[in-house]
Amino acid sequence: MSEKKTYTYYPGCSSEATGMHLDTSFRAVMPELEREIVDIDDWNCCGASVGLIGGGALPQTVLNGRNLAKAEERGNTDVVTACAACYLNTHGNNEKIKESADLRGKVNEALEAGGLKYSEDLQVHHAMEVLVNDVGMDKIKERATNKLEGLKVAGWVGCQTVRPFAMTDAGGNYDTYEDPEFLDDITEACGAEATDFKPKTNCCGGSVAVMKPEKTLHLMQTILEAAVESGADVVSTPCPLCQTNLEMYQEAINKEFGTNYNIPVVFPTQLMAVAFGLDSKKAAALHQNTIKADKLEKMAK
Repeated sequence: MSEKKTYTYYPGCSSEATGMHLDTSFRAVMPELEREIVDIDDWNCCGASVGLIGGGALPQTVLNGRNLAKAEERGNTDVVTACAACYLNTHGNNEKIKESADLRGKVNEALEAGGLKYSEDLQVHHAMEVLVNDVGMDKIKERATNKLEGLKVAGWVGCQTVRPFAMTDAGGNYDTYEDPEFLDDITEACGAEATDFKPKTNCCGGSVAVMKPEKTLHLMQTILEAAVESGADVVSTPCPLCQTNLEMYQEAINKEFGTNYNIPVVFPTQLMAVAFGLDSKKAAALHQNTIKADKLEKMAK
């Protein structure tokens, strides 16, 4: 067996709360694909949602600089995160610090108090980028021995996950903002059917949905209705906030619009864990979904 490639992993805050099932399933599938992830030691929040509310941009940049400096201590230049907001924030701040000697000096001045220093060697990757560009569909398909035949999946990328790829070369030739295909490719590699789901990059309202859900219910209703119309059994999304919002607010949406939605919303890594024949709880973490994906659970080992 070839030596496993190692990534330094930034879990992010959602990995310990609403996105635990993303974290669990991502950790489970990576070794199956000959990839190892090692956590950043003593990582902190990246400030994605509230980092600019007060104090300006510098404190947020320093927060990310600290994580990146801690990642450097691992001696690995490749950092990966599974959270869309964490990626957008960590990657963006990494590029800012690289490009500006003045900003880099200010960040390192702050980090010096903790005995840390940021250099310019790190590359920040999204989990989907790693799975698609590094691992590749052929390897995922080969490992998927428990094919999810008969499962229909609406691949909802969301608005954040796809945006960073447009700013870098990370997307390779698989991805555009207008018509991202990578999520459907992962679905099909697992043996499931990707439905004709149109609003792939529609916004769910993000953090606004948490603070003022009444302002965003119509956004989520559009996504749910499209999933139903496509014939999907489940919606798959790589974004922990998208997953939480679309799952958590279905009852409120039903009350507001007179609908009867009860659609499971899962992560692509959960699909992969089941397709790889891994344990439904320890690896796929299907028990952590609020709306149970019964059809998928019946396929699990």
